[in-house]
Amino acid sequence: MRWLPLFLDLRGRRVVVIGGGAIAERKIDLLIQSGAAIRIIAPAITPRLAARLTAGELEHAPRDFVPADLDGARLAIAATDAPLVNRAVATAAEARNIFANIVDNAELSTGILPAIVDRSPLVIAIGTEGSAPALARYVRAHIESLLDESLGRLAGFLARWRERIRQRVPDTLLRRRLYERILHGPVADRVRAAREDEAAVLLDQMTLAGAAAGGAPACEGGRVQIVGAGPGDPGLLTLHALRALQGADVVLHDRLVSAGVLGLARREAQLIEVGKSARGHSIDQAHIHELMREHAARGLRVVRLKGGDPFIFGRGGEEIAFLRTHGIPYEVVPGITAALACAAYAGIPLTHRDHAASLRIVTAHCQGAIDAVDWRTLALQRETLAIYMAVGTVERVEAELLRHGRAPDTPVAFIENGSRPEQRVLIGTLAGAAALSAAHAVSSPALLVVGSVAALAAQLHWYGDVPLDGRPRATARVAHSG
Repeated sequence: MRWLPLFLDLRGRRVVVIGGGAIAERKIDLLIQSGAAIRIIAPAITPRLAARLTAGELEHAPRDFVPADLDGARLAIAATDAPLVNRAVATAAEARNIFANIVDNAELSTGILPAIVDRSPLVIAIGTEGSAPALARYVRAHIESLLDESLGRLAGFLARWRERIRQRVPDTLLRRRLYERILHGPVADRVRAAREDEAAVLLDQMTLAGAAAGGAPACEGGRVQIVGAGPGDPGLLTLHALRALQGADVVLHDRLVSAGVLGLARREAQLIEVGKSARGHSIDQAHIHELMREHAARGLRVVRLKGGDPFIFGRGGEEIAFLRTHGIPYEVVPGITAALACAAYAGIPLTHRDHAASLRIVTAHCQGAIDAVDWRTLALQRETLAIYMAVGTVERVEAELLRHGRAPDTPVAFIENGSRPEQRVLIGTLAGAAALSAAHAVSSPALLVVGSVAALAAQLHWYGDVPLDGRPRATARVAHSG
């Protein structure tokens, strides 16, 4: 290891930056965060650096570099595209026994600024000894996706508790076990949820119990995360959802959650399908509640993984009500719901201003749901309807919309397996929606879009196969003419 990683305290200490261009900007952004006293040596600087100068965040000497510029400095950074100037900076720094970072020249440098993941006071530095900066940035991007933004708050929280924990749990091994419980339990959950007062109460109870028991920290129960899996494409998972899956002990997942999404779960996690289906085997909601309670009671981290978003026809509200009633810690991670994702993957802008004044999201999964719908309102002409689970009831949906005044030639689109490699889009008209679905054997999961925006899929599609256009030919010509 040629380069020793080292964190420097530069608060109020002189750092000289030679160069006033875009590269210097990036270095100075970091230096300002560190509290360094920055002095730029450059004939000219960018407008952004000039704004920082006006704000009093740095000094500027508008001239060429001379070796004496490094007198009294703790660090020098050469950020120019002039090899002779960069070499002069390296020579002057060596003569004064100060570290120098010569951008894009590791051989002349005695210090390298690494790629940084900043969750202050938690900071991770990534370096490749100057040989592959692009690789360092690549690794940083992966680490960024794994580390929650709340880790900075957690680090600060633990710093405030460090001495009290040391006094109450003096044994090193027991203290290490306590920290493991903190990081993987409800204390960290409360900090992540911006409820640090509650986290402090929990930690106080844990450490007091540990002191009373001769240093053995109290054990706590598990937790449940209600997580939205999106419509199928693993790339549509949020960072919070990915982190939940990679920290799970048990994943209770819906039937339609894609294999790609499940493949992102922690390898040791137990995967349990708890899906519901209009046909065949189903698990009732009461049993799902009991599974969540049972696994959380064993102290496990449970992810209840639901297709789309948990609160859009996903019964997530019922599940967190159950968890709250039973005193089980929980959090909710929203997901990208099918109406938004599937329409986007089909090239259908749901609220295109030339076609739709509003958007309604409704479900038609059973006759009871259909009977509760206000069809008169849904029949408004300049409104987009995104109808979930309509495959089995499309005949009734078609009939009700037509009966309440929706135009028979209103464009519709079925989006089957939206966002997945097997995505299929069929375009037709409202009067022929049921026939179109039957002719092409549309199956779940499928979203039905009703409204003039549906026809735009023929022009704006970008993902998967070209949409199948089942509209009458004259209607298709009109749709393409714009």
